[in-house]
Amino acid sequence: MEEIIKNSVTGKESIVVNTFTNGILDPEAPMLGPLKDGGIIKADTAPGCWGPMITPSLKGGHEVTRPVYIENSEPGDAVVIRINTLEVTSVATASGHDSFNQGCFNGDPYVAKHCPKCNILNPKTREEGIGQDSVRCIHCGTPIVPFKMEHGYTVVFEKDKSIGVTMDKKQAEEIARKSRQYSMIPEHSTQHSILLFAPHNLVGTVSRLRPFLGQLGTMPAIKIPDSHNAGDFGTFLVGAPHQYALTEDQLELRTDGHMDIDIVRPGAIVVAPVKVPGGGVYVGDMHALQGDGEIAGHTMDVAGTVELQIQLMKDRKLEGPVIFPLVEDLPFLAKPLTEEEKTKARALAKQWGVNEIENSAPISIVGTGANLNIATENGLGRAARLLGMSIAEVRNRATINGAIEIGRLPGVVQVTFLAPLKNLENAGFLDLVKEQYNVS
Repeated sequence: MEEIIKNSVTGKESIVVNTFTNGILDPEAPMLGPLKDGGIIKADTAPGCWGPMITPSLKGGHEVTRPVYIENSEPGDAVVIRINTLEVTSVATASGHDSFNQGCFNGDPYVAKHCPKCNILNPKTREEGIGQDSVRCIHCGTPIVPFKMEHGYTVVFEKDKSIGVTMDKKQAEEIARKSRQYSMIPEHSTQHSILLFAPHNLVGTVSRLRPFLGQLGTMPAIKIPDSHNAGDFGTFLVGAPHQYALTEDQLELRTDGHMDIDIVRPGAIVVAPVKVPGGGVYVGDMHALQGDGEIAGHTMDVAGTVELQIQLMKDRKLEGPVIFPLVEDLPFLAKPLTEEEKTKARALAKQWGVNEIENSAPISIVGTGANLNIATENGLGRAARLLGMSIAEVRNRATINGAIEIGRLPGVVQVTFLAPLKNLENAGFLDLVKEQYNVS
């Protein structure tokens, strides 16, 4: 894959991405591309969370794709990302609720992993057997994983990837011995598979698959671990005792690409801020499914393939991501009004002397912060500034025409509501809502 040539004017119609970062989003690192406005990104994605979490050489909690430079994009622009296709390629995965292995990290177990014996930071490791001591320091052979799994499961997916069933001890261990074969980790990924742990606390539990992207966005304007590119995980970096420590002000340079919001799936449109020249679109952390809140801390991370179409939106400064979900993924109150509902509303308005009803369409603004209250305030403020409303008005609209939904604990939310078309037009989104919701 060619890296960009600065000031190149020869953008590509499509780019295939099959290489990954080392867990760090670095705005100074070379990007791939450039990609033309309207171009296609086809990417292989590596499992997020648990695999990178037990791979000390990775300096973040994920392993996302190398970023793609979007031709003519500059800070203060936005990129429209249409998710065309998404396919799970893993045959099986494992996950569960975690706790920390003290002594194997310095301040942040996702970022600053070190060997408890050699004290080497981010050492390379090898695999020895299966189970929670199977990842070992290549220098001294000491087990080195900063996380242990308190309660977990191994799950196998049906061929059509619609259903998964959790395995017993015998089957989980059989799968663990062929972990890379079952996980389908991409060729250039360096992570260990979490299947090595062979967890089996849940047996015979059935889940429906509805895959989505936990990571989708653009490069932050400061070097940051990929899993921490959000206002909740990012707070772990403020004053941290390692090289990726940030101040509160520096954390504002994030782009909130780590959303873990389950509506980020095929058919959805995500609009992401451009905070560095070229934008740097990246993707990763595909999830097979997730209940709102991701309350266990983790869900079923999988390898997969994705196709994205990229459109540049000039001079549309954003504080964070904006999503236009599929209609079926909208809260009940935020769904576009049907013609029957509009007819009833017009009649009622006329009866009471109101001359016209609002023309509106859905919008979902992402808010992040150290906890859900702070994330909600962040999302409300972003929505108000974006749409030219007071925060009080946004609160009312999200109450009677929408909802505050939890993407991830501790602090990712969606502020979703029906907004007047005039406000959406002023914000530059009218064409997108017409495309997505067929409004007029």
